[in-house]
Amino acid sequence: MTGAPSMQLLPIDFEPTLLVIVASIVTFGVFSQVLADRYQVPSVLFLILSGIVLGPKVLGVVTQDAFGGSLSTIVGLSVAIIVFEGAFHLHVDKLRQSPSAAFRLVTLGSLISFLGTAAAVYYLLGADPGIALVVGALLIATGPTVITPILEIVPVRRSVGAALETEGIVNDVTAAILAAVIFKAVTAQQIDPRGFLVGFLERLGVGVGVGLLVAGVLWYVLTHVDLSSGNAPENARSITFAGALVAYGVANTIATEAGVAAVATAGVVLGNVELPYREEIEEFKGTIRLIVLSFIFIALAALIDIDTLLSIGVAGVAVVIVVALVLRPLLVFLSTTGTDFSFREKLFVSAIGPRGIIPAAIATLFALELQHLAAQEGRQSLIAQSNILAGTVFMVIVATVVFQGGPARWIAERLDVLPMRVLVVGSGKVGRSLAERLVERGEDVVVIEEDAATLESSRSAGFTVKSGDGTDTDVLRSAGIENAKTVVAATGDDDTNLLVSQLARTTFDVEDVIARVNDPKNVDPLEELGVQTISGTDATAWAIDNAIERPALSNWMTELGRSGDVQEVEVTSEETDGKTIGTLGSELPSGCLIALLGRDGDHRVPDAEDTLQYGDRLTFLGQTEAVREAVDRFHPHD
Repeated sequence: MTGAPSMQLLPIDFEPTLLVIVASIVTFGVFSQVLADRYQVPSVLFLILSGIVLGPKVLGVVTQDAFGGSLSTIVGLSVAIIVFEGAFHLHVDKLRQSPSAAFRLVTLGSLISFLGTAAAVYYLLGADPGIALVVGALLIATGPTVITPILEIVPVRRSVGAALETEGIVNDVTAAILAAVIFKAVTAQQIDPRGFLVGFLERLGVGVGVGLLVAGVLWYVLTHVDLSSGNAPENARSITFAGALVAYGVANTIATEAGVAAVATAGVVLGNVELPYREEIEEFKGTIRLIVLSFIFIALAALIDIDTLLSIGVAGVAVVIVVALVLRPLLVFLSTTGTDFSFREKLFVSAIGPRGIIPAAIATLFALELQHLAAQEGRQSLIAQSNILAGTVFMVIVATVVFQGGPARWIAERLDVLPMRVLVVGSGKVGRSLAERLVERGEDVVVIEEDAATLESSRSAGFTVKSGDGTDTDVLRSAGIENAKTVVAATGDDDTNLLVSQLARTTFDVEDVIARVNDPKNVDPLEELGVQTISGTDATAWAIDNAIERPALSNWMTELGRSGDVQEVEVTSEETDGKTIGTLGSELPSGCLIALLGRDGDHRVPDAEDTLQYGDRLTFLGQTEAVREAVDRFHPHD
């Protein structure tokens, strides 16, 4: 990529050493993460800005020549780590939460993005058909490098998050392989649809094969080799980390761009089998991940040539608008039709489609190769095509990261798609049983557990579990207490439950706090905090009394959340305001009735003539699905 000389702020003869480059990237990366945490903005936004500052147009610390000829290798290995980490966390239970949406996003959605983007580049920028197809293939990718930081600070409903994660990981693989196959055909000037398919399947096969082989070897080593000498957890993590790099390197050596498929396959397989030291292995999210993300996105800024971006002009902006505001909503709404995604959630997913490092890295390599071919074969038209390829990809990346990734939290809050969580501290028998019922009812539940064995058991059962001490404010904050509607202190220790309840009420101002009380003498201190208490002694006595005096009701209550349900909600529907209970009762789903009407703190069995008012509280009783339909109708707004 060519352009005017850069206007560096440092002296023109300044030549930063490798030590200065690495130290600058790490420093800016850490500072970017601090700012991201402070302002609840995805870190990729600050990393991109840091890269521009360190890049050739400002300080000139990080340039395309900064790492010699090894920059593409460093970026590739960094991508391998991020893709592996994202795939490792993509558990089967997540995929089950939104299988149809995820499948259609990576099939129908990818096809719409591929063909639509290629058409926009062809007609708006006048690109050659082959180059337009390459750009279309590259811009399929969203990727875990951009999606993971967003989901860390935007805790959307799990099915929505699972669909975005799956799309990012699978589409990274699709984009890398498809673009490589098409580009090879374009440069060889042999456009053969059958060749496209064969080349794609060959690379995918190599990647999946190498990934399965590496995953099998890692599983055997971690489960059958004695790692107990020395630091076994650290050894397990190091072995897994090395395996990811080996998978990427071997697959890429066999077939260009097959490495992404290899690490994705290895990560998914290992993430869904029984492994020792899983907690330590999952700590890829620590310092190494921060450093890797910093290198990726700050290096990305060094790859961006501002003059190349400007060379595609207004037409390039038009392509960005088509990609982000036309194709993305179209493919999302088509892919999520018939799913449990609400209209607001569809809008949110439509607004979150930032492109990541894989299209940037590959576009740079392709652009340089086109320039080399232009010089070698005298085909000057390839220079213009090189600028279109690199300029379009970089413009879409920068625009989508800044305008979709950056304000992701703000977009989620405006669309009201952040679910109010139920936080359960303690996943013993009581906490586990409660979590099971809440999850079956569709609540967004996060369990906090400190004991390693109990934590692993709950995680294996499919629950979202945060490791740590529930009395630690940082642990509570990372589990999402600031967005929690209810906190339940369910441990077997009353002192712990008291401290958890106190933090929830006074530090985080959670309105609904419920505590398990093991010793009835501890009820008063908790109730003085405004905490609702459940005494194990009294609850057991009530359950036995119900079994004796009201066996039918007792049996039915035992099945709550399975075959039957009881839900109390605030009336927020304008359509029901002013109607009588008798009229509304006839409009309820079959198998559901209004059991209680609450107003001004008073709850009673309603009469048919009672008129419903906005803000009243209704208690529905009946079959699970019928109750959910009634809740959705009478409580459409939070």
